[in-house]
Amino acid sequence: MGPDLRNALVALLPRLRRFGLALTGSASDADDLVQLSCERVLLRSEQLREHARLDAWLYGIMRNLWIDELRYRKRRRHDDLDTAAGMIGDDGQAVADGRITLAAVRLAMQDLPADQRILLVLVCVDGLSYREAAETLGIPLGTVMSRLSRARQDLHQRMNPTPKPDGVAQFPLRGSTSRDKRPGEAR
Repeated sequence: MGPDLRNALVALLPRLRRFGLALTGSASDADDLVQLSCERVLLRSEQLREHARLDAWLYGIMRNLWIDELRYRKRRRHDDLDTAAGMIGDDGQAVADGRITLAAVRLAMQDLPADQRILLVLVCVDGLSYREAAETLGIPLGTVMSRLSRARQDLHQRMNPTPKPDGVAQFPLRGSTSRDKRPGEAR
């Protein structure tokens, strides 16, 4: 393993952590997943082909490790860890508002199906193109487009729910088309 691979791994760490958070919903689980993935890459660096992209290879490794972990937890019936993660930043209204919005988005994203949540992170957060996301996940480009569209719509609806009618009938205003006409009166 050369210094190029090490440098590339270090450069990818923030993206890997974001992807880990999208998969796991927990900062500590995400950190563990990133660590396991990097360890696997370092141990099996000879398997990386020249033409392969390191980030795509790592995303695949992380996804597979997480699937294995979920299977293990299902058998073990382990309780999930609380997903609250503190963010370091300056005090102020903007930071507080940002944290509230981010927490709401995270909660809304956790309710999305895993395939939609993963695509949102890859494309909208990490900035992968649709084609790169399709190659990374091993799915057709059309599937990426349709899942991403559904994910964006679902997330929008979760963040901006439409108010439900309260069942109270509204009275017509004066000047409307039925001007002051009472039931049973002729005009």
